[in-house]
Amino acid sequence: MISFEVNGQTVEVDAAPDTPLLWAVRDHLKLKGSKFGCGMGLCGACSMLLDGESTRTCILPIAAVQGRQITTIEGLGNPDRLSMLQTAWVEASVPQCGYCQSGQLISATALLNKNSKPSDEEIDNAMSGNICRCGTYPAIKKAIKKAASHMQKSIGGIPMVSHFDPPAMKEEL
Repeated sequence: MISFEVNGQTVEVDAAPDTPLLWAVRDHLKLKGSKFGCGMGLCGACSMLLDGESTRTCILPIAAVQGRQITTIEGLGNPDRLSMLQTAWVEASVPQCGYCQSGQLISATALLNKNSKPSDEEIDNAMSGNICRCGTYPAIKKAIKKAASHMQKSIGGIPMVSHFDPPAMKEEL
């Protein structure tokens, strides 16, 4: 049994220690938001936050996450309560086919949780390795900048994994 935290809940997974975290989360925990893309950690579709860092989970064995904190796309928000970044994503019309979006959002969340005012170069570096076959890179950058702007207007900056009330946010602006 491997024990770790997923989206704030302690879980135990009974699987071989070399089972990739992606499959443990999708098959054992039934959280299907993170996707399988390449199986080599190169495309970013499988990304999750591991102790706050964007991590490729298709190549990460669950033995490596014993006692650690994982945040999946499901942990960032839900349709009724989106994170600031998810709201900016929708407002910028980022999704096309949507397949890469969970990994893109995870990497952008990791960036904004560390750096609430990233430059274009910092955004490019943080998002490097997250492949979007639809080519929505300009919209992704626009959404990240919009979320960063909202963070700057928040008192003390709210981490992207925190939830917010969109109507209240519009009143502040």
